[in-house]
Amino acid sequence: MPDRFDLVVLGAGPGGYVAAIRAAQLGMKVATIDSRATLGGTCLNVGCIPSKALLDSSELMVLARSELSRHGIGVQNVTLDLAAMMARKDRVVKGLVDGIAHLFKKHRISHFQGTGRLTGQGRVTVTGSDGKSTTLEGAALLLATGSDPAALPTLPFDGTHIVGSTEALSFDRVPAHLIVVGAGYIGLELGSVWARLGAKVTVLEFLPRILGPTDAEIAALVQKSLTKQGLTFHLDTEVLDAKLQGGQVLVRAQSQGKEASFHGDRVLVAVGRRPRTAGLGLEEAGVVLTDRGGFVKVNETFQTSAAGVYAIGDLIGNPMLAHKAMEEGVAFAEQRAGQAVRVNYAAIPSVAYTWPEVSSVGLTEEQVKETGKPYRVGKFPFAASGRARSMGETEGLVKVLADAGTDRLLGVHILGPRASELIAEAVTALEFAGSAEDVARICHAHPTLSEAVAEAARAAFAGMPLHA
Repeated sequence: MPDRFDLVVLGAGPGGYVAAIRAAQLGMKVATIDSRATLGGTCLNVGCIPSKALLDSSELMVLARSELSRHGIGVQNVTLDLAAMMARKDRVVKGLVDGIAHLFKKHRISHFQGTGRLTGQGRVTVTGSDGKSTTLEGAALLLATGSDPAALPTLPFDGTHIVGSTEALSFDRVPAHLIVVGAGYIGLELGSVWARLGAKVTVLEFLPRILGPTDAEIAALVQKSLTKQGLTFHLDTEVLDAKLQGGQVLVRAQSQGKEASFHGDRVLVAVGRRPRTAGLGLEEAGVVLTDRGGFVKVNETFQTSAAGVYAIGDLIGNPMLAHKAMEEGVAFAEQRAGQAVRVNYAAIPSVAYTWPEVSSVGLTEEQVKETGKPYRVGKFPFAASGRARSMGETEGLVKVLADAGTDRLLGVHILGPRASELIAEAVTALEFAGSAEDVARICHAHPTLSEAVAEAARAAFAGMPLHA
């Protein structure tokens, strides 16, 4: 007889493992399936965590080379040990994936390594690397298999010279010239890593601007900052093809009707991600996909078109973010336990871990304009922040958008030091339908970076900040 569970989760990434843990905490008998030898999915193994480890390491290298002297600290002969940096990254990853394994053991979650396929009402067949199969039964089946890097027909991956983000996290040497195709979060983050470590980095972007979903004013400032850091941008540029020539990649592109060529030893294709749906048996199970993007269609409780089959995370569409998948995993598990829980998609933050960092929540100014409603804008530069000046991190600003009539927050956008941490306050205020005045009147400790958020909020509701 097949093993029976209250919940079987296909995928042990951020959405899947969080759903499994929360369901187990609520008393359910849970099983997970994943093809990786370690838990945590793309995010922990070859995504969010290793990239942030390299970003922090490479940031420290820049600080040691060019910034510490401003603080009166002399450092001589700074050198790069790439193997040691990669080893540290791997240790960070291992510690976290081992932590998830411990949580699975603590909550008595059964994990099966292999590929899972829907094979009937409430049934999943797991095939291991040895070819042996096991059938599991679940009162609910949750699809949380995540996504893969999207390829371009004109730039097929070869795993060595033309690569996706996974390979770009483990180069064995610093590229002499890294060509990045795509100016989204992933391309700019990994491009920043290798630029800091000494690579020439050229970014080719099909759109007329970088960071497409980001507030246009902020995106323009990010491009200016990264250009000063050595990255070169070619916007409105379509890649035509690429070929290998003597260990170098020749990339042909077209911009405004003119052809251009770029030579590099590595090409990183970072044009987005696509849902991982192949091999799951979705068609046979009656799971309907969207016409555009091939995402799994779900309702407000994550139910697919097939009875007893649910889906979360990257599989169901944008934003394709780990923390969004986690929120959906928690909401799904709690819904299964009878709780009235919903995910507020209007209050999901996004972050680009460039230097300075970029974070946002809510509407961009362009989106606010499209609504036709009157609004107010408040800004505060980090150059006027006492804490930022003390840190020597004065680049960037906080931008607050508020409804002109009600003063309710519409969006908050931050370019600056530790923007990834500062955005949490804005998310909280937006979640509780707070106003710019609410944020401004909260007492912020002095001197802190968070005061910049309060000052921008004050500028939005009162017309001007106090310190700028």
